[in-house]
Amino acid sequence: MKNNPYRLLGIGLTIAGAIFAPVAYFIINSIPLTAIALSSIMVGFTSIALASSRPQISPEASQLILETGMENIAALLEELGLNHKAIYLPSSMRDGNAQALIPLSGEIDVRRIKGKIPRRLIVRYGDNPGDMAIAVTAPGGTGLDKMEIKSGPTSSEIEQAVTYVLTGLLDLANSVEVRMSEKQLDIEVTGPKLHFENVWYYRCMGSPIASIVASIASEGIGKPLRIQEESYQKGKNLIRLEVLG
Repeated sequence: MKNNPYRLLGIGLTIAGAIFAPVAYFIINSIPLTAIALSSIMVGFTSIALASSRPQISPEASQLILETGMENIAALLEELGLNHKAIYLPSSMRDGNAQALIPLSGEIDVRRIKGKIPRRLIVRYGDNPGDMAIAVTAPGGTGLDKMEIKSGPTSSEIEQAVTYVLTGLLDLANSVEVRMSEKQLDIEVTGPKLHFENVWYYRCMGSPIASIVASIASEGIGKPLRIQEESYQKGKNLIRLEVLG
């Protein structure tokens, strides 16, 4: 943050304007030059404020890390032949970060989940012999506890947190709108830069944007979620999440 270009620019403009303003007014006796100096101070303060909101990691670097993690998870799913929809768990149900649970066979009944899921790749989530799944860290599942904006259980809080991540940190969308009912969340992402594709990974985990939304929403409401439906039309990514349990 010390070498932030916005901060350096802001400090330079503020100091230059503060020095030049009294010279222009009292010595040169020029109102236009004084106005320019005061404008320089205001632009400097604005640049300093922008420095505080600028992510420490650039959106390009974040997208590269996101795509790398997706490719690794996709290879794992295809190698194991898993195609059931993932269940997104909040950190309160997981020994660590919020993660996605993918059953090795059949569908997961969240009522069978007993206690916290251990921090392992292959986990047992219930008492039955077939209650086995793999647990993976989905896009958006890491660093939720370090976010400047915390997601809460209401639609406005979820919308604010998702907007912060998608438009601010990752620069993957233009805007986000969240509508919520008791058992369902409808999210409308405008101007998404990553679209849904009918490939193995997306059918299981959802698109990267849907995964991020599901992870944040699950953490906010404190309940497991599943991506029920996802579509792309007229420059918008429409995501429907099912609240489980």
